[in-house]
Amino acid sequence: MRIYNHANVLEAAQQRIAWLFDEFENVVVHCSGGKDSTVVLNLALAEAERRGRLPLPVMWLDQEMEWQATADMVQAVMEDPRVEPRWFQIPFQMPNSTSAEAWIKIWDADRPDLWMRPKWARAYTENIFGPGEDFYSLFQAIRRHFYPDSSCATIGGVRAEESPGRAAGLTSFPTYKWVTWGTKEDPKRGHYNFYPIYDWTYRDVWKAIHSHGWPYCRIYDQMYQYGYHIQDMRVSNLHHETAVKHLRFMQEIEPVTWEKLTRRMKGINTVKQLKQFASQTPKELPWMFSDWKEYRDFLLPRLVHDPTTQHNLAKTFAAFDKKYVDMKRPDLRHKVEVASILTQDGDVMTKMKNWEISPPVGTWRKWKRGDAIRPEFLRTNPYING
Repeated sequence: MRIYNHANVLEAAQQRIAWLFDEFENVVVHCSGGKDSTVVLNLALAEAERRGRLPLPVMWLDQEMEWQATADMVQAVMEDPRVEPRWFQIPFQMPNSTSAEAWIKIWDADRPDLWMRPKWARAYTENIFGPGEDFYSLFQAIRRHFYPDSSCATIGGVRAEESPGRAAGLTSFPTYKWVTWGTKEDPKRGHYNFYPIYDWTYRDVWKAIHSHGWPYCRIYDQMYQYGYHIQDMRVSNLHHETAVKHLRFMQEIEPVTWEKLTRRMKGINTVKQLKQFASQTPKELPWMFSDWKEYRDFLLPRLVHDPTTQHNLAKTFAAFDKKYVDMKRPDLRHKVEVASILTQDGDVMTKMKNWEISPPVGTWRKWKRGDAIRPEFLRTNPYING
């Protein structure tokens, strides 16, 4: 456990959450059913109870194609009398990383026969929150609906350990006052996201859960028994570009969910049969291409059929080709771009953003500006020395 001068990570998180209750008229917890949001939820519930601010609003934007264990966990949370449930099972669209059909309609009102499971009796089922139908714009629209004229802090379970991008985003620039561990959502309205366990490790998370006896999503136990690496365990939606690899094991872990998912989405069984090669860049360049850039440009129009997704990817690739024209080992970037094509990652550009903010690329930019770089960083950087 990381120790600070005045507190350990648990005490630091408790102090941050208490401060958020001081600062904001409204505090909402975003619950995904995962281990990190479980910790945040229980810490926030304890603070709300101390202040007499129960029930605590808890929200989940249900992406339909979820592990059944995740849905069970969230339902248990929503039925807790200390919670004001905000479970959204509303129509919207999301990227589909399992086939060339780039988008999928979540909770499609025209095809209730295809839904993965029945809707919860007390869920919000109509999208009355604005014209936007994509996942990320809905968060802002929902918050504006509930808090049009008052401040709101939404608390989530994002941690810096999970990726270089998250580490940079949560430690570099102030979001609200002096706090870096958050994001600005709508500052004019006083709407912000905060991540009070941003500096926790996964060991801290599991230590807190077991020490306090907090209920958690049991899919983690099944993944552990199956042999997942503990840092690869995800309970998020099953069609996200970072979750596709879970489809290789789902048939054994949750066979009923697997059967429903194969009926609900295209490309699921294909991913299963192709196993690790389904959404991963080949280790070796196919022999008929001269370099990875040529391979990238060959795949883009043939695998990405949605015009918007194809345009976004082509535009980003062209911008990176120009921006990093002097960078050595361009093949390393082109492999990431191939992976973006294979996972249809043309909406949020997760893979490309993570590559651009990775430490080696950041060091290259500093070197390019003429900043002083420690010799060992220069010596080991493939983008500088090849």
